Amino acid sequence: MPDYAELVRYMVRALVTTPDAVEVTADAGERRVRVEVRVAAADVGLVIGRHGRHIEAIRMVVRSAALRHQQQVQVEVTE
Repeated sequence: MPDYAELVRYMVRALVTTPDAVEVTADAGERRVRVEVRVAAADVGLVIGRHGRHIEAIRMVVRSAALRHQQQVQVEVTE
C-alpha cells in the first residue's frame, strides 16, 4: 500500500509559506483511507487555492495513485 500521507505532505509543503507547520495523518480502513492535513491558519487559503483548484488537484493525484490498489482516498484540510 502506498504512503498517501507522505504524497500529500510533499505536495502541501511545496504550496505553503510555513512548511514546518504541516501535519498529515492517515487513517486507513480496508478499502478507504482518510488523509487529514493540518496547516497554519494563514496557509489554509494557499492549500485550498482559488475556487478550490489546489486541493482538487491534490485530491486527483492521490485518487489516481489509489486506483492501482483499488482504494478510495479522502483528503481533508483543517487548521
